[in-house]
Amino acid sequence: MATLHLIRHGQASFGASDYDQLSERGWEQGRVLGRWVSRHTQPERLFGGELRRHRETIDALAEGFGGGFPESRVHPGLNEFDHRAVLAAYRPGWGDPETMARELAKQPDPRKAFQDAFSEAIRRWIGGEHELDYPESWRSFKKRVLVGFEEVIRDAGDARHVFVVTSGGPISVMAQSLLELDDTRAFQLNEVLANASVSRVLFSGERRSLAVFNSFGHLEGEDPKLVTYR
Repeated sequence: MATLHLIRHGQASFGASDYDQLSERGWEQGRVLGRWVSRHTQPERLFGGELRRHRETIDALAEGFGGGFPESRVHPGLNEFDHRAVLAAYRPGWGDPETMARELAKQPDPRKAFQDAFSEAIRRWIGGEHELDYPESWRSFKKRVLVGFEEVIRDAGDARHVFVVTSGGPISVMAQSLLELDDTRAFQLNEVLANASVSRVLFSGERRSLAVFNSFGHLEGEDPKLVTYR
């Protein structure tokens, strides 16, 4: 059996003009994980999505790991869904980060206000009744992700430890498929995925098994404040 190590990217820059970059804490999460990996596993293949937060998490992992970290290969199937498009379909205007930031700043708790709106936007998206409102429907997203993971496994060849840096959405879709969960439960998994957490899928031939989900003890052991979810 080989292992697919699914890594959620480090903390991105919530509230910044460019969300798609790691915060300082996100960089440290990646370095901590890299150090932990260097003590336990030798990655043989490394894949990541196209997003900046994926690339920067890989860079942070490499810093923490030290020499011998493999070169990464980019796979678009590992990209997260477009959360701005999902938000904008639910609340027009929020496709613009500055407009969203101004409106959230008026709320007593901007993070909670964002999470509440985001949860409602997701429910609308996965409900399937408004598919034409989105550049990528929920069904299309799931298909793209599952095909992407299978292509990664194929391209990994005979590697025993395959590392994938991606986002919460793709990891949740993989877990949903393996555990045969409905769409609502799949996104409940997404809500609890920690930044720089590790999930593991064992694979051999056509067989796939979820062995570990959302492990972040490497962060807690270093500093509990490194555990974040957004």
